[in-house]
Amino acid sequence: MAERIRLAVGIMGNAATLFLYAAPVLTFSRVIRRKSTEEFSCVPYIIALLCCFLYTWYGLPIVSYQWENFPVVTINGLGILFELSFIAIYFYFASANGKKKVAMLTIPVLVLFCITAILSTFSFHDHRRRKEFVGSVGLVASVAMYGSPLVVMKQVIRTKSVEFMPFYLSFFSLLASSLRMAYGLLIHDLVLASPNLVGTPLGLLQLLLYCKYKKTEVIEEKPQKWDLESNVNHFFERQGQMLRYDNK
Repeated sequence: MAERIRLAVGIMGNAATLFLYAAPVLTFSRVIRRKSTEEFSCVPYIIALLCCFLYTWYGLPIVSYQWENFPVVTINGLGILFELSFIAIYFYFASANGKKKVAMLTIPVLVLFCITAILSTFSFHDHRRRKEFVGSVGLVASVAMYGSPLVVMKQVIRTKSVEFMPFYLSFFSLLASSLRMAYGLLIHDLVLASPNLVGTPLGLLQLLLYCKYKKTEVIEEKPQKWDLESNVNHFFERQGQMLRYDNK
């Protein structure tokens, strides 16, 4: 019975995470149509790519015991494909300076992953220490990934508008984080559960902010349907603007 519960939670967590990874598809469809990145930030995708690499490596038998973390490998392996596709599209349509920025951020991420993989393979000779090492690096990367929406949350509080914080991204972030935390606790793996102790409260806070400021938002024209593509794109546009402002 306990094994079935763990399997069910793992499958639901993977499904929610898949929706989270796939959310920017509409945004990049717009990028392809307009043949422009519209200057939004590529940083969230590069950080997400690092997380996917690290947790795919974490779930492989080299680090974990046999295939005990097979669900972690499958979903993060798909995440690698998504994030690489997004970064490739961004790179293709970015300006010369944009291409340079993508390269300057992506290459260190790949180097960091390679160093982590090499050290975990040759410097540690048992699964427990390998899991602790790779999981620690993954924890830092996950906190950075989950912490990126804080810039937008600050903007929501300041403007009292949820224009740049799409509901679906916040919802699937909370759902995926809570299910992955539950899965990590059920299999007694704190390395998998710990990052989601950060992601779950942040996802909940995003939804609370959405519910609070959605009611006070002034809508000049009632939309005919929910424009998810526009909202997702606005989210990353605003994030890129805030990141560029902070770097000045």
